[in-house]
Formats: sequence, structure tokens, C-alpha cells
Amino acid sequence: SMEGFGEKSYENLIASARAASRTTLPRLIYGLGIAGIGLANAKVLCRHFSYDLEKMRRADVIVFATPIYYYEMCGQMKTLLDRANPLYGSNYSFRDIYFLATAAEDLPEVPHRAISGLQGWIDCFEKAALAGSVFAGGVNEQGEITGHPALQTAYTMGASV
Repeated sequence: SMEGFGEKSYENLIASARAASRTTLPRLIYGLGIAGIGLANAKVLCRHFSYDLEKMRRADVIVFATPIYYYEMCGQMKTLLDRANPLYGSNYSFRDIYFLATAAEDLPEVPHRAISGLQGWIDCFEKAALAGSVFAGGVNEQGEITGHPALQTAYTMGASV
């Protein structure tokens, strides 16, 4: 036992620590802190891939999406890229990478730094390439994306995948 803990408290603490060390794939994905991916969306992703992490690793297309903050991708996307880099050894399957972004600012150059950052990650994978990007500027409040022309662009791009 541990000092200050009774035997039962110690056993409960150890049992809780063991239970916490085993998690589900949705909780792992949720725990990455990806913008817009709460536990419910993580479960949707897992159902799509039949809760099989290998299917996700073997996907031939990856789509990244981020809001643009101060002309750069969000911190969660940057963290995801940093953490995902070592997951893909020489046997990665993805070839096409797509990028979707929104921002309050609507100037066409707004997503350039974020795309450049993503391109740096893509450059680590010689068989992969940025296949397309869509930027929806002028989106600051909930609902402002409705009817935005970028939605049709994204739909058309996705239909060809």
C-alpha cells in the first residue's frame, strides 16, 4: 500500500489507473484535440472505419480541415500533423491529401501559410501530394457558411475522390 492510503483505497486507486490505461479508439481520436472532432464525431469516424486503426492508416486519401487563425492552421491541426508524422512508415497508403479551411478574413492569400505548413508535412511522404484545397473566407459566425460558394467547390472536389 501507499502511505496515507488504506488498503481498500490503494486497491481502488490501482484499479482506476489500470482501467484508465485501456481506452477506446474514439477516445484516442478525441484526445488528439482536433478542432471539430468531439467524442461523437470520433465515434462516427470509427464506425466508418469499423473501429480499425489499420484501415485509417491504409486510407488512400486524407482530408485535413481547419479554421485559419492569424493566417495559420489551428494549433490542433499542427499537433495532429506533428503526432501523425511517425505513424506512417514506408508502408503508408495515402497518396492524395486535400485541405479545407475557413476564416473570418476573406482575402485569397489567407490560407497560404497554412497550406505551406501542411505541404511541409506532405513533403515527408514522397508518394503523397496535395491534390486540392478549398478556402471559405468571410466565415466568422455560426451559420455564415450556409450557401458559401466554397461548399460547392468542396463537394465537386470530393465527388471525384
